[in-house]
Amino acid sequence: MLAYERLIALDGAHNVRDLGGYRTANGGLTRWRSILRGDGLHRLSAGDIDTLLDNGIRTVIDLRNAHEIAAEPNPFTGHARVRYHNTPLFSALAPVEMMADAAVSFDMSDRYCQAIDDCQPAIAEVLKIIADAPDGAVLFHCSAGKDRTGVISALLLANAGVDEATIIEDYALTATISGPLIATLRERALGRGTPVALVDIVLASKPHSMQQLIRYIRENYDGFEGYLRGLGVQHGTLTRLGERLLHNP
Repeated sequence: MLAYERLIALDGAHNVRDLGGYRTANGGLTRWRSILRGDGLHRLSAGDIDTLLDNGIRTVIDLRNAHEIAAEPNPFTGHARVRYHNTPLFSALAPVEMMADAAVSFDMSDRYCQAIDDCQPAIAEVLKIIADAPDGAVLFHCSAGKDRTGVISALLLANAGVDEATIIEDYALTATISGPLIATLRERALGRGTPVALVDIVLASKPHSMQQLIRYIRENYDGFEGYLRGLGVQHGTLTRLGERLLHNP
């Protein structure tokens, strides 16, 4: 059996990783090289792009806003072999360098819960793009690959039947595998005058934040299934979305 690595080794990105290999409720595994999550791609080298293509990437979904893309363009815009989509998510979930005036007392899970409430049309659009993507792997990403990307990942894994403990573990992986990325974002934010305590809160990937989001979805939407149904996404789309991340029978 082919062995896969969850983290895709790249020179210009540090948090591109696979959602494959997770156990599902029916005893199966999520499919490798079908859906990947990631951080900013603007520093990818030509070799990095070839690596992603060799790993089957044929669709890229950029979750960043217009300001972020203007400052750090996506290398897959107009690419001959990749379908590129831009669906901005979570405008309230600003990049750390834009949060100098935020209160140090806030919790990242509050932002996630707010986004779950306020960004439903955009979330539905992202899920539909993934469900309807052509053959090949889908890569969706933001800037750090943990907040906007983390919420979408949680919804995808839950829809595929992955349990809550594993969803939390997947979220927390950023803290253990993305040291260079987090260090760069931290230095940049501190250079802009953002308080140290706030930077550390925003850049953390503590399990608590995803635990709180899952609790919020359970209490306010009757769980992930209820939330996904409430998005207005057609049943067939959710079925295709789950099948895309699951092994074929």
